[in-house]
Amino acid sequence: MLLEVQNLTVSYGNIEALHGISFNIDRGEIVTLIGANGAGKTSALLSLARLPKPEAPLITSGEILYDGKSIRKAEPHALVQNHMMALVPEGRHIFGNLSVQENLQLAAFSHRKDSRKAEIAAEAQDLVFELFPRLKERRKQRGELLSGGEQQMLAVGRTLMTGSNFIMLDEPSMGLAPKLMYEMFRALRRLNQEKNITILVVEQNAKVALEFAGRGYVLKTGEIIAGGTSEQLAANPEVKKAYLGG
Repeated sequence: MLLEVQNLTVSYGNIEALHGISFNIDRGEIVTLIGANGAGKTSALLSLARLPKPEAPLITSGEILYDGKSIRKAEPHALVQNHMMALVPEGRHIFGNLSVQENLQLAAFSHRKDSRKAEIAAEAQDLVFELFPRLKERRKQRGELLSGGEQQMLAVGRTLMTGSNFIMLDEPSMGLAPKLMYEMFRALRRLNQEKNITILVVEQNAKVALEFAGRGYVLKTGEIIAGGTSEQLAANPEVKKAYLGG
């Protein structure tokens, strides 16, 4: 088991966002968290990524295990530098005044302590450009001039530059036209199948998420109310009614 979340409770001040949730992810899996706005999906990702306050909620109880070891108190930069996990945040957050290539090179800064950093960065960039040929075509273009879909590709590419074995994506389909959305998910699936990168994706579009992932969990007001294979969740009457249009 790569990741195990045990009875995790997190809060923003006096407001509890997650009420003792538990779930797990095996190495090489694609897992999704689905739910409505405000269900706690982003809070779960921010807690796993150990982002500093005030961006992330405070973990008040529970445990996060990575390869059987606690990362509850780990520094976020250490998780990235050790290639353990990286987050593609909601809203992309690319550097608009930098070129595509500069955005990617900046992300490769996490390899600065590795003697092979130049080689690792070059290999990672080749992978990004292979997955997203549009970024290669626009590598000298400023991020702010990219389309929304291209910016999302860059956000994913920047995360791949870290060399992380486990990537988390927060609402990757948001604002994308259907064609670009499916192009994005095809690239992610290829990444999982060919590079064995584990993926946790948070999605409000439950239909797309369940088509993409092998397993999933349903979050509702800070609690996990269902879990299982994508086929099981898609066939669950309550899930169908609430998230799949009946």
